[in-house]
Amino acid sequence: MIMTAINLNRELFENYVNDENKAVLVDYWAPWCVYCRRIAPAYEKIAEQYGNLIHVAKVNIDEEQALAIQEQIEVIPTLVLYKGGQALGSIVAPESKAAIEAFIQETLNL
Repeated sequence: MIMTAINLNRELFENYVNDENKAVLVDYWAPWCVYCRRIAPAYEKIAEQYGNLIHVAKVNIDEEQALAIQEQIEVIPTLVLYKGGQALGSIVAPESKAAIEAFIQETLNL
């Protein structure tokens, strides 16, 4: 089964972010964001590659504005890694799949 990024709404966000067992990488994005669309294929590859290790998810900030405000997202795309209800780290506008991988590995000490 090929893993793909999960689209999160507020309720799903709370469930995934508060998971004590598995970290979740959340991509805050919007359909009008050109750079978000450009990095999307690399993000889907991350979902395929790391789907067994972490949850890989997306939040459309146009649909979930309150969530973006709550999480203090000011620039998109912003990727945030959460575990057990805590944000472990974030990366803004990663330039490549390699940059996303490096962020995951450094943040989770893999």
